[in-house]
Amino acid sequence: MINPVRENLRINKLVKEQKEIIFVEGDMIVPDSKPDILNTICTSGVVSIYKKEVQDEKIRLDGCINTYIMYMPDGTEDTVRGLNTTLDFSENINMSDCREGMNVITDVKTKSIECKVLNGRKVSVKATLEVNLKIYSNDEVEIINEIQDADNLQMLKENLKVNSLVGQGETKIYAKDNISIENIDNLAEILKVEANIVDKDIKISYNKVLAKSEFEVKILYLTEDNRICTVKMKIPVVGFIDIQDVVEGNICDVNYEIRNIIIKPNSQEEHSIYVEAEIGVKCDVYEEKEINLIQDMYSPCVNLDFDKKQISTMVDKTNVKDIKQIREKINLKDIENQNLIDVLVDTSIVNENKINTKILYECEMNLKFMFVNGKQQVIIKDAKIPFEYTIDNLQNGETLNTSSNIEMKSSDFIIQDGGDVTCNIDMETDTNMYRNANINIIDSIEENSEREEQDYSIILYIVKKGDSLWKIAKQFGSTVDAIARVNGIEDRNLIYTGQKLYIPNYVRTSVNSYE
Repeated sequence: MINPVRENLRINKLVKEQKEIIFVEGDMIVPDSKPDILNTICTSGVVSIYKKEVQDEKIRLDGCINTYIMYMPDGTEDTVRGLNTTLDFSENINMSDCREGMNVITDVKTKSIECKVLNGRKVSVKATLEVNLKIYSNDEVEIINEIQDADNLQMLKENLKVNSLVGQGETKIYAKDNISIENIDNLAEILKVEANIVDKDIKISYNKVLAKSEFEVKILYLTEDNRICTVKMKIPVVGFIDIQDVVEGNICDVNYEIRNIIIKPNSQEEHSIYVEAEIGVKCDVYEEKEINLIQDMYSPCVNLDFDKKQISTMVDKTNVKDIKQIREKINLKDIENQNLIDVLVDTSIVNENKINTKILYECEMNLKFMFVNGKQQVIIKDAKIPFEYTIDNLQNGETLNTSSNIEMKSSDFIIQDGGDVTCNIDMETDTNMYRNANINIIDSIEENSEREEQDYSIILYIVKKGDSLWKIAKQFGSTVDAIARVNGIEDRNLIYTGQKLYIPNYVRTSVNSYE
């Protein structure tokens, strides 16, 4: 009687990864309280995704872009004014192989925002968004890793370490605070906003994952006396995610996304700006699980029927963080006697090259320097800094699946004579790595009938190309132990073509011994 022992393995499988470009467009009427537009200076925006839906063959995204337009007014002494509008969007993205009920991870970035003046009271805004989508399916697989009461059963096993899914969870966190500005500043309007989630970290406690990060917001604003100022603040983001059976040492994949953002000036007497953001946090937790997997089996006594199937799972999962220091000097013409008020830094990975023991990333940093001259006019200068970073000491790096993110930790820009700018920038690189492994598992086992008694007790066999002791023992209804013992083989993995082996027959006795 065969009594299989079964174990559950939870697989979180990446079904598909896809990158899409979507366009969001809209018109805006200039409020009566603001002067006509002569031309635009710069346009920026913060993307929020407040709803995601996985359907068969497609993903639906609902969100908005909080857009800020700096412009040069017409017919006034003011040198700069600001507009704020919200562009809503609803997008269906075709994605084969995705099915309702699967999990989706999204990363949406603003590639560009263009603003076109239609007339003095109306502008057209067009935003280009880069959407990175990953679709995962959760499967629970039952594997047979042992057979009880199987004295006569011969089993070929393989020890494997796989990353089994412990659990998943999500929460939403609200980051709220008032950002103080200088007491001498009477805020007239907000000109530009940057918002990012930075300094991400996790702590694991009993059945919970503590997700920690900071919501970093930088605001460019105009005062009543026509000065342009900048204020920056980090608001702590802390939340617990309930996940049963999570323990210290588990590997956590945590994804953050901004779902909604509110930025509005308080009364002038308060000299502050109210900031509120709803942040969604999703966590997948994995454990490294060692399984002793049965790859093949037979019985010298009875004929066995069993089914095999192949499953794909995740192995060698790890996360690597590092700090890349960039120390560069660039030259910007005609910036003498100008006041640097802001630098927008946008970093992207241009190329990923996997070479055996390392991964080389080629990156590009786009910098947008914003100056104000003595007439309080805004001047923008663009620059680029290419750089590289490497992850070393890998095994078979070319077989790794990778996902990398680059985040600015700190920056300092020193203006020198002649238009030279010294850039001191620290970037944190965060790379998630794993391998896909296809493993064979035995699905079901049945006894068919007893083997026929053989009329020999031992035979001579000449090893052929591709043979192993296991294959030979299975072919003749013998055992690996018996063949190794009779032929004095110490290393059971080492036989060679043309080698002569004596194959003893397996003889059933009342104590199930080998003779």
